[in-house]
Amino acid sequence: MLELAARSRNIFKPGQGKTPALLVLMLVALFSVTQSNFLSTGNISNVAIQSSYLIIFALAQTYVMIVRGFDLSIGSTVSLISVASSMAMSHALGLGFSPAMAISSGVITGIAIGLVVGLINGVFVAVFRLNPFIVTLATMNICLGLASSISNGFQIFNLPDGLNATFYQGSILGIPVPVVAAFVLVGLIHVVLTQMKIGRSSYILGANPQAAFVAGIPVTSYLLLAYALCSALAACGAILLTARTGSGEPNLGGNLMLESIAAAVVGGASLRGGSGSAFTPVFGAVFITILSNGMNLSRIDGYIQQMILGAIIICTAFGEYKGRGS
Repeated sequence: MLELAARSRNIFKPGQGKTPALLVLMLVALFSVTQSNFLSTGNISNVAIQSSYLIIFALAQTYVMIVRGFDLSIGSTVSLISVASSMAMSHALGLGFSPAMAISSGVITGIAIGLVVGLINGVFVAVFRLNPFIVTLATMNICLGLASSISNGFQIFNLPDGLNATFYQGSILGIPVPVVAAFVLVGLIHVVLTQMKIGRSSYILGANPQAAFVAGIPVTSYLLLAYALCSALAACGAILLTARTGSGEPNLGGNLMLESIAAAVVGGASLRGGSGSAFTPVFGAVFITILSNGMNLSRIDGYIQQMILGAIIICTAFGEYKGRGS
């Protein structure tokens, strides 16, 4: 555990607190000079709300990375949940339920689907010992196919009026609901990782699975819970995104898989497991969001933006490799 703490304090390795914050400040300085409207009130508000969604997905990705895994299916899971929860809400309205009851049915449906997808991933990774890359790649395609199939490739409309007003336009003490939701989830995961046995043991499991098993840690159960929690967090983000768009989107997940991994590794989650925290995805997500926002303001092509995100992941992974070797 002392070794893990030392790794997380080194600012030249992923997992440090200072480097991601410094990167964010550098981006802010760059785009403040090159884009006159970057620091406008409207753009800052947009960045805050946009980053809150990515914080949730990066938080989900970080948790499975801590136990030496990752989830390629997170984007398609979001798409499936968006479509299925929207269909549940639309159907509930058609049956005469109140908007509040309809929204509740959608939330329950979304979280239930997230848990099922996460448990499926967890069973194949933890019980059958399959590579998480293969497992989550398969579920990515299954979820994407299901989302397109049940929606026939079209958006799902006729959602409750209060969905957008509450979960997107709403605010608590003047703070947008998506931002509040993101930091509530960050706080909850922080408690899990630092105050609960499952969280503290997850670091040992990620750093050295064999040692964790010898120490009596229930490796299979904790891996299952990690993947279930990852997809449950993704479900929360999916519902918030659906509220923003006002419809169920079979392609809502889009680039979330790439963006969530990039935000997690930039923030400090190690691809080799055993490091990271609930707060590291925050700076990573803010960095990725500001970068994307600045590139959009600069009218950089979306395909080039994807290439840049991929390069960031490679550079961060290489930096971790060199850091461990030093």
